[in-house]
Amino acid sequence: MVFGTEMLDFGYGVEEPDIEEESTTSGNSKPRILLMGLRRSGKSSIQKVVFHKMSPNETLFLESTNKIYKDDISSSSFVNFQIWDFPGQVDFFDPTFDYEMIFRGTGALIFVIDAQDDYVEALGRLHLTVSRAYRVNPEINFEVFIHKVDGLSDDHKIETQRDVHQRANDDLADASLEKLHLSFYLTSIYDHSIFEAFSKVVQKLIPQLPTLENLVNIFISNSGIEKAFLFDVVSKIYIATDSSPVDMQSYELCCDMIDVVIDVSCIYGLREDGNGSAYDKESLAIIKLNNTTILYLKEVTKFLALVCILREESFEKKGLIDYNFHCFRKAIQEVFEVGSLTQRTGRLQLQPSSSNNSLSSVKLGVLNGSAV
Repeated sequence: MVFGTEMLDFGYGVEEPDIEEESTTSGNSKPRILLMGLRRSGKSSIQKVVFHKMSPNETLFLESTNKIYKDDISSSSFVNFQIWDFPGQVDFFDPTFDYEMIFRGTGALIFVIDAQDDYVEALGRLHLTVSRAYRVNPEINFEVFIHKVDGLSDDHKIETQRDVHQRANDDLADASLEKLHLSFYLTSIYDHSIFEAFSKVVQKLIPQLPTLENLVNIFISNSGIEKAFLFDVVSKIYIATDSSPVDMQSYELCCDMIDVVIDVSCIYGLREDGNGSAYDKESLAIIKLNNTTILYLKEVTKFLALVCILREESFEKKGLIDYNFHCFRKAIQEVFEVGSLTQRTGRLQLQPSSSNNSLSSVKLGVLNGSAV
């Protein structure tokens, strides 16, 4: 099994003091995600919980961010980006703040709004931020996290989201920015909603997403599987899933399974001399629930795992599922190879239709056990 020692090599938490320093090294092709919002809105807490495994209760002791904090997330070629955590008091009119350089290299801008506070000022800052960024780079994905909703009732959550959505879009319409699209998410660090929201944000930055989704669809349709997630194991962000709707309870079960596998692997998966890794190509786990449902986890790459939800009767054909998984993993590796070549040359582009080519050398088994 696999994971404890690998986590030390991801390079999380690198702080770079000067923003000009980044502009001189902007040759790297990593997408940039900006975390912005007013002071104490929860930006740093989100970053620490999702990417640094910090307990939500520990975030209560975090100090306010007073400078731009840059975090290099390099857990795989698909989840490979930088997060810039901005202090709440950023002044766009400060001549030393080169906002054009920042927004020009940005893939997504996440604006965090504290749902438990009066968000009138936050909406004003949201409008100023996204309008300024849109004029510099209209290709940015604009995401709004309506955060700290754990303290609100279900009705209050819905009403708050509706109110924020309407006010923000009205402000854009008044400024003749109807083409600027905002996506809204209700989030909290005390449940899996923040991981679900970040998954949606990251997926928009993955050019291979249609290919990955198609591969997952082909795999589950030939294996009798009800739902499958392709997870980045470190962050528990899912970078792809099948075309069926995501049920939050199923997603939480899969996240909990990853935690169990990592915890048990770190205890029992290492060799007696302490060497090795707690997560490797032999890693797999099977959990049978008391409602005839089975959770099945298998390693796809060094950083990715496929977590499947299926019924006991479908799992009786485990050999067929494992054969199809072998084909699926081979196709994923082909996607990785094309993706890495794209990064090196800057010329190749992986088109959604290439998913059929990725399966050109793969023969999947079907439920009756015959090959196609």
